[in-house]
Amino acid sequence: MQTTQHVLFERSEMKDRHLVRKKIREHIADKAKLPILIFPEGTCINNTSVMMFKKGSFEVGGTIHPVAIKYDPRFGDAFWNSTKYSMMTYIFNLMTSWAIVCNVWYLPPMVKEEQEDAVHFANRVKAVIAAQGGMSVLPWDGGLKRKKVKESFKEEQQKKYCQIV
Repeated sequence: MQTTQHVLFERSEMKDRHLVRKKIREHIADKAKLPILIFPEGTCINNTSVMMFKKGSFEVGGTIHPVAIKYDPRFGDAFWNSTKYSMMTYIFNLMTSWAIVCNVWYLPPMVKEEQEDAVHFANRVKAVIAAQGGMSVLPWDGGLKRKKVKESFKEEQQKKYCQIV
C-alpha cells in the first residue's frame, strides 16, 4: 500500500482525521498527481441501496467525479455478508463463480455549491449515483450492519413517527 500512496487512518482518532484531510488537500492541489479514489460509504452493502456517505471527502474541496458501480449477481454475487459467511467461504464462492460482472457508470463531475455544506453535497452526489444505478437512497450509516443503533438515532426516528401520527 505504501508504493501506491494509500492513506491509512483510524476513523475514531481525531488527529488522524485532520492528517487525512490535510493530505487530501495537498494531493488535489498538486495538478501533476492522479485523482484520488475514495469510497465514501466506508463499507459495502448488498447492491440494492446507497448508504450514507462519510462527509470528510466532501469537506476538502475540489471536483468530485462520481462513479456508480452495481454488481450483476446472475453469475456470481460479489457481496460478502460477513455475518453469514466466513471469509474463506466467501473467497471460495467468489473464486468458483462463473464471472463477477458489474456495470460502471462514470458520471459528470460535480462541484460543491457556494451555500452547500459537506453533508448536503455528499447527499447530492449520493442521489445522482443511486439514480444511475437504480438503487434506493438510505439515510443511515453502512456500519449499522455491524453495530447497535445509537439511542439518539432511535429517538430521532420515534419523534418523526410521532409527528406523522
